[in-house]
Amino acid sequence: MYEAYWKLKTRPFENTYSELFYYPSESAQAALLKLRYAVENRRGAAILAGACGLGKSLLVRTLMVQLPEQFSPKVHLVFPKLSSHDLIPYLLLNLGQGNQASTAHRNPSETIWQLQQLLAENTRAGNHAVIVVDDAHLLSDHASLETLRLLTNFETDGKLDLTLILAGQTTVIPAVERFPSLESRIGVKSLMRNFTPDETAAYVTHRLRVAGSQAEIFAPNALERLFQITRGNPREINRLCDLALLIGYAEEIRQIDANQLESIHEELVTVVPE
Repeated sequence: MYEAYWKLKTRPFENTYSELFYYPSESAQAALLKLRYAVENRRGAAILAGACGLGKSLLVRTLMVQLPEQFSPKVHLVFPKLSSHDLIPYLLLNLGQGNQASTAHRNPSETIWQLQQLLAENTRAGNHAVIVVDDAHLLSDHASLETLRLLTNFETDGKLDLTLILAGQTTVIPAVERFPSLESRIGVKSLMRNFTPDETAAYVTHRLRVAGSQAEIFAPNALERLFQITRGNPREINRLCDLALLIGYAEEIRQIDANQLESIHEELVTVVPE
């Protein structure tokens, strides 16, 4: 809607994944390095933790893109509330094995055997599987964690068949620590943090440049206020900046300053009385 007004090729503050929009903050780069280390050295498991909205899903997708070809297949599971009974069949479906009807009616030992054979064949071919469980903090029950621990046992010819990455909010760390048999298999723990004020400004500039902007759409004082409002949380930055571009277009503003951003923020959070 507002792209032509701001001379943009695309909307710069969408929360959907795009490798081009990935911003290499210090925290994200450190986490990415640790995760690559865990995968490329065939560690059994790793944790990526951080508060809601910090870009954990974007980071693991960036990891998937950057990993060398032999680290495959790569599976990104996004429904961690599945029961322990359904986790292995769902994983097989994501690996392209069978269909929902066929896997649902197999007993657990059959599905585990099929998964083990598939991973063993993959390892013998010179590959190493990567399995990411997103929103892993929701996996709090013993049975689901035990199922995931089971995956880290699979090895072929002295090599682990896969690396399991648990990505979730910070509560995933104590949840795993309460389960020592899984915690002992964690090769690295990475913690993402909010942007600093400088990173907040650089993030907004980066996104606008990727979207095609050459103008300084947000005044320096607006970027300072943006950090204060959002505390450097990328999802909150995206939401407020997207709305600011829309309001700026509607009101024919040429540059968004701190006062305008504050007004837009107040409008965003105001609850209209019934």
